[in-house]
Amino acid sequence: MSKPTIIQIVKSVLAAFVGVQSNKNREQDFTQGELKLYVIAGIIFTAAFVAGLIFLVSAVLG
Repeated sequence: MSKPTIIQIVKSVLAAFVGVQSNKNREQDFTQGELKLYVIAGIIFTAAFVAGLIFLVSAVLG
């Protein structure tokens, strides 16, 4: 078993973020992946999501 690539980590975090992560992929993440990378990716995507919402609300409200 090889370690997941950055692209696989991003896809996995995005799928989990949306809530469509399959059980097979989740198990693969826990057995092959390194927790630190998933946590960092999750924090980055959460920050980007919040920043995007702030930008969108400021643009709409003007």
